[in-house]
Amino acid sequence: MSTAPLGPRFPWRRLPALAWKESRTARKRLLLYMSSIALGVAALVAIDSFADNLTTSVREQSRSLLGGDASLTTRSEMTPAADSLIDSLGRTGMTVAQIVQFPSMAAITKSGNTRLVQVRGVSNTYPLYGDVITEPASSFARIRNEHAAIVDPGLLVSLGAQVGDSVSLGYSTFVIAGTLKQVPGDAGFVSVVGPRVFISSQWLDETRLLSFGSRASYETLLKMPSTIQATAWAKASKPTLDKLKLRVRTAAESEANVTEAISTLGNFLGLVGLVALLLGGIGVASGVHAFIRRKQETIAVLRCLGATSGQMLVVYGLQAALMGLAGAAAGAALGVAIQLALPGLVREMLPVDVQVSLSPVAIISGLAVGVWVALAFALRPLVGVRNISPLQVLRTEVDATAKTPWYKDWAGILVTAGIVASVILLAIQRANGVKPGLAISGAISLVLLLLLGSASLLMWIARKLMRAGWPYVVRQGVANLYRPSNQTRSVVLSLGFGAFLVSTLYQVQTTLLARFAVDAAASGGNVLFYDVQDDQGPGMDTIIANAGQKLIQRVPIVTMRLSEVKGVPMKAAQAAAEKLKKAPWPFSREYRSTYRDTLVRSETLTSGKWFDTAPAAPAGMSRISIDESIADDLMIKVGDQLTWNVQGASVKTVVASMRKVNFARFEPNFFVVFEATAIKEAPKQFAVIANVTGDSAVAALQRDVVRRYPNVSSLDISLITRTITNILDKVSSAIRFMALFALIMGVPVLISAVAATRRERLREGVLLKVLGATRAQIGRIMLSEYAVLGLLGALAGMLLGIGGAWGLARFNFKVPFVMDWTPAFAIAGLLLAITILVGILTGREVFRETPMAALRES
Repeated sequence: MSTAPLGPRFPWRRLPALAWKESRTARKRLLLYMSSIALGVAALVAIDSFADNLTTSVREQSRSLLGGDASLTTRSEMTPAADSLIDSLGRTGMTVAQIVQFPSMAAITKSGNTRLVQVRGVSNTYPLYGDVITEPASSFARIRNEHAAIVDPGLLVSLGAQVGDSVSLGYSTFVIAGTLKQVPGDAGFVSVVGPRVFISSQWLDETRLLSFGSRASYETLLKMPSTIQATAWAKASKPTLDKLKLRVRTAAESEANVTEAISTLGNFLGLVGLVALLLGGIGVASGVHAFIRRKQETIAVLRCLGATSGQMLVVYGLQAALMGLAGAAAGAALGVAIQLALPGLVREMLPVDVQVSLSPVAIISGLAVGVWVALAFALRPLVGVRNISPLQVLRTEVDATAKTPWYKDWAGILVTAGIVASVILLAIQRANGVKPGLAISGAISLVLLLLLGSASLLMWIARKLMRAGWPYVVRQGVANLYRPSNQTRSVVLSLGFGAFLVSTLYQVQTTLLARFAVDAAASGGNVLFYDVQDDQGPGMDTIIANAGQKLIQRVPIVTMRLSEVKGVPMKAAQAAAEKLKKAPWPFSREYRSTYRDTLVRSETLTSGKWFDTAPAAPAGMSRISIDESIADDLMIKVGDQLTWNVQGASVKTVVASMRKVNFARFEPNFFVVFEATAIKEAPKQFAVIANVTGDSAVAALQRDVVRRYPNVSSLDISLITRTITNILDKVSSAIRFMALFALIMGVPVLISAVAATRRERLREGVLLKVLGATRAQIGRIMLSEYAVLGLLGALAGMLLGIGGAWGLARFNFKVPFVMDWTPAFAIAGLLLAITILVGILTGREVFRETPMAALRES
């Protein structure tokens, strides 16, 4: 009988066939380990492919997205000089379309039902690019020559109207000619904030809605001939346009802004997918370690027949790579399926039609990352194959893969360093920057180290706190936490990391939802009327009183602009601020300010003194209180001087105090508050807040006000609350889906971690049976062990998740962190239950294994 070594008889080219044959008995188990890789790859492929499709669609539809090659916008009515400039553009070969947009109350003539809407008055040349799609199809053309309006279908539903009815806007009435299906550049959800109503701009004067103080935006869209390049024209014309207070944007800028937002969102979601994939990598490492433990006798036999340790590493490395490829390929297929479904799910949130197509780069990238993560994390336990010697045939109870101390295992150290380096590179690529990538890598490493530390601490505490008086099944279960070849670290690591992901997502959701919540009760009112002119205030008081409702407050509003900051002209002050990376808008915006003698409940004084105790202002000046966030951007402090252009009049002021303002409260809040005597005689309008009981009473009061004062608009806080809730529900659904995805990914990882110590648990269970333990006792021992493991892993992950959510809120979203303990403990309880269930189910063979069968396996 020949005793030739395996190497010459089975050269290296035969190793793939050996790897394939050797995997036959464990393919299902290996594929389970790789299922978490498949889910992670699916997330990456779906996110990257959809982002690629969306970016391509934005690039192709950039002109329709903006509405033209360039646009000119202003928040105030066009001056004669601006009108003259726009007329001259038409003579250069450009096509001009104009849009005036403002909020107003719309009333159905036959029923009197009212609703706040967004009115858009458009010129006959609108749209320059794309088409306004309506139902009926030809109805949009009617607004060019008739007193006709095209409205959002939601307006008809809310007001109980139909096509053909009449709607009143201000002092003019229009026939509803059709409903909107698609508007170039508009995302579907914009109508949720306020239904859109399109009319021809030639009828705007008849409505008398564009009176003093009206909040309207004026936009001019430009379609340029091929001889004019939009970006170059905008750059050359900017000095002139700035003097006319016209903001210029080009289609290229609009495209860049949208694609940057898409890239930011894609990177964030991609990072979540990457972290989930790394969680899968931990599962692969645990699963492959268990697989090698089962195969070490086979490896020892092959070593006896002459195989080298390098050949064994190649054989099982090929198996891991093949299973990784299978998992990644399945994940890529699932990712493509998700990609195809996404446009239909988020169509209302998008400003463009997304043309779905396969993205080879995203698919190949997902496959490559998936295979690499699977192979890299599998390689860490695989290097232990080198330690399995032929003598292992006689030492089946010993884990030969771990006999070398980690600090002497240079191959293991190099593999670990390679994994860390690859994770850092992937994080940098996903975060689109070195600093954020390093920060994310550091955060992941910190979480893993803290989880490992928690597991080590648990083993130490279990050993120290063990008491002889405890029930035997509890003592045995707790002792299992620190026995040789225990599963404490692997289970706590996999479970805790999953809990960390889910807890972070839910706590971020709570924080963001709290940030956008509307506080209505604090103001004592639930209906706001605005655009109330100076001479209409007493009449408003009478209407509210006659309806039997309560007037809460009538707040004066005066419009103004900054002209000097600390004696420096506004333009120069703005330029200096921009050099210091300060926001430019506080210098150039139109301020809506008020005057009063007292603070309101939404304000807190942070520095200086209120008007009743503050030092008197210098001669010729008035005192103001300013919001601290605006003060920071303006780079001013208490005692500094500001000069305001109050509708042509120059008003000099000194900063007496600064306030922190809660703008989420449902009441008029202001950046700047003047002392009462400063601008009392300036032209102004009012905001009126009333407390109205019952939805029917709100509707009746709105109808009464619109009939008498068509220019006055109103907001029903209950409608706003429902609107915001609907939008945030969609955000919550997305976050819950991501959390569920992370939870599903954690299950195979947990199974892999538990399976890693299968043989020890099997041998221990059989020994206990031989000593007389019943199935119930063995079950309670396992319950004790997994309950402690699940409790520690879930709580550690939950606390780390809270810390991660706090960091994201504080440093990324820059909003106050809001803690919600209910979902935190619910997640911990759910993960505890999953841990116990997985532990019992994967250990069920302990109950049916006989001592003889276990001895034969050993």
